[in-house]
Amino acid sequence: MSEDPPSTPPRTWFERITQALSGEPQSREELIEELRHAQANGLMSNDTLSMVEGAIEVADLTVADVMVPRAQMVSLPIDAAPSQLLQAVVESGHSRFPVHAGDKDEILGILLAKDLLRCFVEGADRDIRGLLRPVTMIPESKRLNILLKEFRLSRNHMAIVVDEYGGVAGLVTIEDVLEQIVGDIGDEHDDDDDKHTMIQSAANGDFLVNALTPIAEFNERFGCDFSDEEYDTVGGMITAEIGHLPEVGEEATLGGFHFHVTKADARRVQQFAMRVHEA
Repeated sequence: MSEDPPSTPPRTWFERITQALSGEPQSREELIEELRHAQANGLMSNDTLSMVEGAIEVADLTVADVMVPRAQMVSLPIDAAPSQLLQAVVESGHSRFPVHAGDKDEILGILLAKDLLRCFVEGADRDIRGLLRPVTMIPESKRLNILLKEFRLSRNHMAIVVDEYGGVAGLVTIEDVLEQIVGDIGDEHDDDDDKHTMIQSAANGDFLVNALTPIAEFNERFGCDFSDEEYDTVGGMITAEIGHLPEVGEEATLGGFHFHVTKADARRVQQFAMRVHEA
């Protein structure tokens, strides 16, 4: 009596892609091109390809490419009243906050919202110095793949970025790093129907505009009449005006509004600082 041949286990998508490669890639660009061919042949989804590309490209990025600049940091003064601290925590929707002394270059530690809220629930009246977690300082030049490994090993979720002179340049979170791989990560505070999520007022009078803000929503907010026939979002409109994928620091003035790119990566522009242009 003949025995049935042993069944072959199904191949993983990685094994299928490896078999589909036409040859051994000699560079990162060739590898990405092969992966795109594999996606076109149905071996992986667009989302998977995007994540694989992000994981490959993240090694070329530094902290300076993704950090939240100092001007946009939400930090708390050590001598603020508890009620003021609580109000800042609630209004920002963040979960971690750098705490500084009189000088914002002097970061004393990181305050977790849950630690502050626990004090209010328990009715404890204490100096918040006792609530501060240790702060990690990193240079702007640190590679993101190295930072991600350090975040995982230390279980920290935030680091303060310092410039070559030792001053605070900004901050970076583990979410900022992961978004370079998987794309934007929404949370319970990211409500697409909330206009103040897409367009936020900054302390200096500017507005922080998410690049995905619909042009119709921008028009309604600021009483303008930009056309949305060719482009649906503010990011698309400004990218067309600049003429190429914008990088952080690039600027454009359009229809009486001045846009400054504050967040972008190799694949997309993410955020602008916008102010009404003074003629």
